[in-house]
Amino acid sequence: MTLDPTDRRILSVLQKRGRISNAELSEAVNLSPSACHRRVQRLESEGYIRDYVALLNARKMGVASIVYVEITLRGQTDDILDAFEKAVARIPNVQECHLMAGTADYILKVVAENTDDFARIHRQHLSRLPGVTQMQSSFALRTVISTTALPV
Repeated sequence: MTLDPTDRRILSVLQKRGRISNAELSEAVNLSPSACHRRVQRLESEGYIRDYVALLNARKMGVASIVYVEITLRGQTDDILDAFEKAVARIPNVQECHLMAGTADYILKVVAENTDDFARIHRQHLSRLPGVTQMQSSFALRTVISTTALPV
């Protein structure tokens, strides 16, 4: 399936206003409600729309600190990578984990209350990850851009 301009408009609106009603969405993209509903169902079934979520305010949730952690492993065999990925997936404060090309094997995005909370996360979780030989943490001082929207 290829996306036409109407599909792209639907996806663009839904990325910004996921709770919009079908009637409002159909008006925003200039389609009848029934045609709009069919397109949204098709976009869902084809996997273009993966999920619907509520994005929480990190400050109000008490985890306003963002720390990026570069991880170097002792090797990149399937066993080492699998063990690391299974263990890191169980850490609740890790929002993202990316296998990298470059100097680090993985980069993690970790949320914490503050530096003391990150020290706890590091001590209780990160330092116990299997296969890790080096870890470097960088604290974000200010978020300039943060979006979940993909270019459509």
